[in-house]
This record gives sequence, structure tokens and C-alpha cells, in this order.
Amino acid sequence: MVFGSGIPTVGVDALASDDFLLDVREDDEWQAGHAEGALHIPMSDFVARFGELTEKAPEGGRINVICRSGGRSAQVTAYLVQQGMDAANVDGGMQTWEAVGRPVVAGDGTPGTVI
Repeated sequence: MVFGSGIPTVGVDALASDDFLLDVREDDEWQAGHAEGALHIPMSDFVARFGELTEKAPEGGRINVICRSGGRSAQVTAYLVQQGMDAANVDGGMQTWEAVGRPVVAGDGTPGTVI
């Protein structure tokens, strides 16, 4: 799938539980509910914290970028692709993730919700 002008996109249903996931939502959204195991770097901090991503992303593996609905993650995906990285925007974001029954955990580890 392709989002907008050539941005690689992947559906939630195509993601395996061990696929690398980068969540670019803000702190309050993350605390309310996120995919367990995702790396959290808010879009507002992304450039300053880019090194965290390069340290933790799987070498040669795809970076699946997610936000609430897909807009912010599409922008980050476009940036990563411009940097020569293998990245894909998660279609529908955390709203779709939650809607299809994928687990969502709060910042304290209890069941969470997408805001």
C-alpha cells in the first residue's frame, strides 16, 4: 500500500508481534495506551532524539511508524525514507490497532486505551 505521494504503508494485520514499531505520539497519548514493546519518540522530539532510533532499530529491518491515525507517522516515515531507511507508515494508526483487537497497554502496564 502507499500513503499520499509514495509513502510506504503497512496494514496493522500485516504486522507480526515481533516487528519493530516506532510510536511518534505525544507523551499523554503514549501514557494512555500504546503497543507493548514499541519505541516511543514523540514527533515533536524526533530530530533531537534520532540517535535513539538508530541505536534501537533492527539493522537491515523495517521501521514501522505509528501514531493515532496515520498523519504524523506518515511525515516521520517520509523523513526516514529520505534518509535511506526502510520504513513504513502503519495504516490507520493506533485507532486501527485497538479496533482490530491488538493489545494496548498504559504507561503503568495496565490495559490502556487510545486517545
